[in-house]
Amino acid sequence: MLTLTETAADVVKQLTETEAPSDEAGLRISTQTEGEDGPGLLLAAAAAPEDGDQVLDEAGARVFLDESASVMLDDKILDAQVTPDGAVQFAVGQQEA
Repeated sequence: MLTLTETAADVVKQLTETEAPSDEAGLRISTQTEGEDGPGLLLAAAAAPEDGDQVLDEAGARVFLDESASVMLDDKILDAQVTPDGAVQFAVGQQEA
C-alpha cells in the first residue's frame, strides 16, 4: 500500500485545506492515458473520493487512488518538496523493505 512521508502528509493536508476545504477532501491520484513513457499520474485536490477509489488516511492526510494508480503505487512512498516560491513537487520512490 502507498505510504506518505511526513512532508508529503503535511503538503497534502495544506493543499486540500486550501483547494477543496471539506472533511471529505483529499489528494486524488489517478492514471492518465499511456504516452511514450508509459502511463502517467495525475494529482489533484478533490472534494471527495470517486466510486472505486482506495482511500488512505495517513497522519490526517487523505489520498484517493483510482484502481490503476492503486496497483501501480502499491509498494511506493510519496514524498513532497515545497520550493522557495511555494511550488509543490511530488516524487514517488520505492518503499524500503
